[in-house]
Amino acid sequence: MHAANNVSGNSLNGHLELRCETRADGTPYISKQSFRAPIHLSKSHLDAGWIIQTIVNPTAGFFDGDLLKCDIEITGGARLVLSTPSSSRVYPTRSGAPARNFQKFTVGENCAMEWIPEPFIPHAGASYFQKTDIHLDPTASLLFFDWIAPGRVAKGEIFAYQNLRWEFDLHVGVTLVARERYDLDPTTNSLEALKAKFPAANYLSIYTAGIFSKNFPTTELDALTSEDVYLGHGPLGTGSHVIRAVCRDSLAARKLLENLRTLLYEAASLPAPKLGRLFL
Repeated sequence: MHAANNVSGNSLNGHLELRCETRADGTPYISKQSFRAPIHLSKSHLDAGWIIQTIVNPTAGFFDGDLLKCDIEITGGARLVLSTPSSSRVYPTRSGAPARNFQKFTVGENCAMEWIPEPFIPHAGASYFQKTDIHLDPTASLLFFDWIAPGRVAKGEIFAYQNLRWEFDLHVGVTLVARERYDLDPTTNSLEALKAKFPAANYLSIYTAGIFSKNFPTTELDALTSEDVYLGHGPLGTGSHVIRAVCRDSLAARKLLENLRTLLYEAASLPAPKLGRLFL
């Protein structure tokens, strides 16, 4: 496809297609990859039986009109960790149109996936729409993190974006076990729940399934609530759980994410694969 077809005015039309499967000896590997700006893949590596794949945005971030479509498939009993090395940013909309990110994850029989990006930081005036669809085989496992910052707090941009629209569906087999729909707009009361506890709250959302839910550490999770963290959790059925937390600031959110990851891997009796990032 010619580059001219991938740029419209000041906008980018990008994609990521990725398949992870196993070799005859059971070693996982990336069997297919295709990507186009604003996305790039770094070299993957193996750790603790998982393929670690870092996803990079080589541009400054997302701008209005940008479109990214991701299709990730894991088959053959493979285990895949998807990570980002730095925060994802979305910049002020010039046209009023949002940046859009559509993500589809398919996790096959006896496969496992961890999704652990750095925080999403919306700049003042930004508009963004993200749609995530996850399809798990009933035997598959999932550890899925999302981290949304209130903005560039050091610049005084706290919930100063124009609009964030988030859609999320989680299927286990043929059953829809979770559906999220929210539209955050500072001109409405849609942010009141986030700001009620902390004026510049960072929001963490975590979904678990399979091995990460089998011995779900309920008591240990309850102990993580503190003066800097307000956390809740519960079962979703079909062997899956959800964890929600609002944190006082980014430091509290990062500490909580690290603690949660360690705790959930320990409860699953698995060594946590190293991401090649500081502390993780």
